[in-house]
Amino acid sequence: MGVPWTITVYASEAAAQAAIAAAFVEIARLEGILSDYDPDSELSQLSAAAPTSGPVAVGDDLWRVLAMAVAWRDRSGGAFDPTIGPLTTLWRQARRSGVMPRADKLAAARQAVGPDRLVLDVDRMTVMLRERAMRLDLGGIGMGYAIDRGMDVLAMHGITSAMIDASGDIAVSGPPPGADAWTIEVDARVDEDGAGREMLTLVNAAVTTSGDAFQAVEIDGTRYSHVVDPRTGLGVAGPAAVTVIAADCTTADAVATAASVLGAEAGLAFVETVPGAAARFVASSDGERREARSTRWPAQLAQPRR
Repeated sequence: MGVPWTITVYASEAAAQAAIAAAFVEIARLEGILSDYDPDSELSQLSAAAPTSGPVAVGDDLWRVLAMAVAWRDRSGGAFDPTIGPLTTLWRQARRSGVMPRADKLAAARQAVGPDRLVLDVDRMTVMLRERAMRLDLGGIGMGYAIDRGMDVLAMHGITSAMIDASGDIAVSGPPPGADAWTIEVDARVDEDGAGREMLTLVNAAVTTSGDAFQAVEIDGTRYSHVVDPRTGLGVAGPAAVTVIAADCTTADAVATAASVLGAEAGLAFVETVPGAAARFVASSDGERREARSTRWPAQLAQPRR
């Protein structure tokens, strides 16, 4: 999925090797379904068929992630949108070139983006793409889903203490031997002095950070994130980051993406509506650091995985 993955488990060597190998097989399988970079993935093949002549049946995993993505789209008021692919394609080009997308190209891309462009039939588990040049993008939820499924595989192999880290998208199960919880450092990286760092203790939970720390571009003096705002077609302006804790990584991933687009005030209000979730926003402007936290931060989650 374009980032380093690390799986850590506590078990005998033979059990650990078997469980980790099986988890990586599952993650690779899901990449072949959910990736919008791979032209042969099920997601890319679906996008390539737009506009579909009618409802199209899709596999179980793609259906689940699309259904969850649409649910988060509705819940976030469109801040999270799985049809955003045409806009993310333009923004990737802008990040490479350092030049803002042309207004006419943004307008054309927006024609293929929006809630009425994607139709899901819940009873038949089918998908219909209504607009030419549509491109689905599950980057804000697919990695979290793959992490959760990897954790499920580890559990099926009898692993009760594990962590999966996909370049900062992290899920943990039971604590390491001799400890009460996993200790995880989160770093928003908007401060050169490291003030954005914080230690969290988590059990059966997930944490992810969305922002411009590692994937960003500066255009005309403004720093922009790789996270695209569906309302503007541009990256979210920074420096800024939001860290979200939730019971599972699918939720943490989607909520962090939506909250990043919404910004601190609306984003925190949104996070408060998600049971068990907590968030911290960190931003910097004119050398001044700003921070805002939800009422449940820092959440010390210890609950069965869903």
